[in-house]
Amino acid sequence: MKNKSLQGIVACLCLCGAVLPQYSGAQTKTPYSSLTDAITSGRVLRGKSGPQNVDWINGGDQYSFAGKDGISSMDPATLKESVIFNNADLKYPGTDNPFEYEKFNWTHDFKHLVFQTNFRKIYRRSGVSDYYVYDIQSKQLKAAAKNARSAELSPDGSMVGIERAGNMYVYNFATGQEKQLTSDSTSENGIFNGHGDWVYEEELEVSQAWNWSPDNKYMAFWQFDESKVPDFQMTNYEGQHPNNIHISIPQVGDPNPSVKIGVIDVNSGKKVWLSPDETGDFYIPRIYWTSDPDVLAMVTLNRAQNDMKLYFFNVKTGEHHVVLEEKNTTWVAISNFYTNINDMLYFPKKSRDFFWVSDRSGYYHIYRYNYEGKLLNQVTKGNWDMLKVIGINPDSKTIYYLSAETSPIEQQFYSIKYDGSKKTRLSNQPGYHDINMSPNTKYYIDKYSSVNVPTHVDLCNDKGKVLKTLEDNKAVSDFITAHAYSPQENFHFKTRDGVELDGYMIKPFNFDPNKKYPMVMDVYGGPESHEVFNKFNDGAWAQWLAQNGYVVVNVNNRGSANYGSAFLKGVYKQLGKFESEDFAETAHYMGAMPFIDSTNMAIMGTSYGGYITSYTLLTHPGVFKAGMSNSPVTDWRLYDDIYTERYMGTLADNAEGYKNSSDMTHAASLKDHFLLIHSMSDDNVHPANTMQLLTALTNAGKDVDLRIYPPGAHGAAYNLQSLILIYNANFYYLERNLKGNYNLPNLNDK
Repeated sequence: MKNKSLQGIVACLCLCGAVLPQYSGAQTKTPYSSLTDAITSGRVLRGKSGPQNVDWINGGDQYSFAGKDGISSMDPATLKESVIFNNADLKYPGTDNPFEYEKFNWTHDFKHLVFQTNFRKIYRRSGVSDYYVYDIQSKQLKAAAKNARSAELSPDGSMVGIERAGNMYVYNFATGQEKQLTSDSTSENGIFNGHGDWVYEEELEVSQAWNWSPDNKYMAFWQFDESKVPDFQMTNYEGQHPNNIHISIPQVGDPNPSVKIGVIDVNSGKKVWLSPDETGDFYIPRIYWTSDPDVLAMVTLNRAQNDMKLYFFNVKTGEHHVVLEEKNTTWVAISNFYTNINDMLYFPKKSRDFFWVSDRSGYYHIYRYNYEGKLLNQVTKGNWDMLKVIGINPDSKTIYYLSAETSPIEQQFYSIKYDGSKKTRLSNQPGYHDINMSPNTKYYIDKYSSVNVPTHVDLCNDKGKVLKTLEDNKAVSDFITAHAYSPQENFHFKTRDGVELDGYMIKPFNFDPNKKYPMVMDVYGGPESHEVFNKFNDGAWAQWLAQNGYVVVNVNNRGSANYGSAFLKGVYKQLGKFESEDFAETAHYMGAMPFIDSTNMAIMGTSYGGYITSYTLLTHPGVFKAGMSNSPVTDWRLYDDIYTERYMGTLADNAEGYKNSSDMTHAASLKDHFLLIHSMSDDNVHPANTMQLLTALTNAGKDVDLRIYPPGAHGAAYNLQSLILIYNANFYYLERNLKGNYNLPNLNDK
């Protein structure tokens, strides 16, 4: 459910084959003329995002990045750049084949590079690869692991931990030997170690399901038993006898994989299982090594995900106790995919304090605990959300974080002391800031933009002083000066029932306030996401629609993050209800504008956006003349259990809520034009969602337009050509149903 739109599949795609609007002789800016032009403009609008593949090295005194010559480093103190690694003449060991790699990481000692090559994708984040280690001093490249799901050097660089085919291994450089540490893996639908299953990877972001202890002694790992999880099958219908793909995916109410945590002493091979005092069905979404080398922190969540416990385990003995427990009447968050927040718990080195991010006050804030589980103090306070902890300095007792304090549609950067004193705003420019900070918190890279300022990237010190501008994207500014571009305009309004919402609109290029334009709401809307920011809009799809005479609108509906828990969590157990109301209210607000043709409005979206598009059409018929729904959930009982039960509760506890949130319940209410798009190879939102909705609509005597793409994945597109066709299908649907334009080019006659 995390593909926000088709732009999330291939960014900034526009359409070809459509008739451009007529421009007057006074028009001096260049419009989009073709698909190639649109793609190029999309890339230019995105601009450059500064140094790529940044890794802070030497404790944070420098950073490395991918450069044109391989891998380079930057020293913020001197602003000097140096080439660290150049693979121009490097060969794979024992061959004459040029060395190539997809990704790289540093070892903890910053003396070696670990390269990932020959990647073969499995799920969203995972795949099988070959790994090589490069010694910076000797310039020697060694094979570390073949056909491994993951591989990681020990903190001292002497060993490589490996997970291959569900078993754990360690390779010792000194002996040149690989040792197998587990041997109990049976199959992907049975028992396996060290990597997440489909649902843990997708919804809890557990892909590499193991890690090294800081002292190199232990490897802690998840073990999964999938034997009771139902089998999901799909096919792309290729060949005379199509092949079925089998994946163990639990849907709402299904049995989950059973999970446990093991710790292996890599020298002796001794294994200790860490068993929390939990009964029934529960999750283990996170483990952390604490500053005590023999203590591992384990997070558990009950199935309803509203009761979180933090355990401390002695990894030598398995002895344990609960340090923290947090309960909520809705859900307890341990991460947020949409803002790249992987953790809500932080264990600084050299410290016996830890930090927990909780919304117990009604807003997300940082709370400080000691290792005995005593709450020492609340660090941040106020009627605003702390968004993300960026860095912690245990020596100066300072925390660095992003927050929505200035506005829910901005991200600003702050520092604060452990005790909550000396809060300082470090970012000076309005807009959306994304921060990459060195582990010693001496420096950070600030990437920011606003609706009127393209992406800007600065290198700063810990006081907020700009040391060097790394990217100003003057090329983007020059482009929008010379080419057709309609800026995002943010607005704020109150619905008829008193809900305050933030939205944006993108008006047609060469906007004439005396004309009336059709409107398209391009939405996502899922819980904990956030669509409207004071941020530069680089979406070429929206620009294409604006160039073709549409007003494009989006809104931060209820369920969006950064507005406090009441706004965020009011959707609990009733997905669809408030989001659809907010979209209908936004249409009502925009329809009252003198330049909007309120009789010709459409709504569209992909994934959760596909769900809320169909649900809004069915529960608010007549508001939108047309809707285009790509890869929609149509009944939450058909989606995976971790995501769904987090926001809907368990089926036994909320049967009526599941019924009301289902499109099928409201199928007979369809009044408007409806385009459905899905791939038969979608392992995320299963095509059964669309097929069951089709049956319900047919039984109600309702018509629908359908586009099925047998290959592909979530979002339906599987190559550039299919993506072009999907965008063309959406655009032509708008042209026919909102403008009555049937004189469109034949897509097959090119």
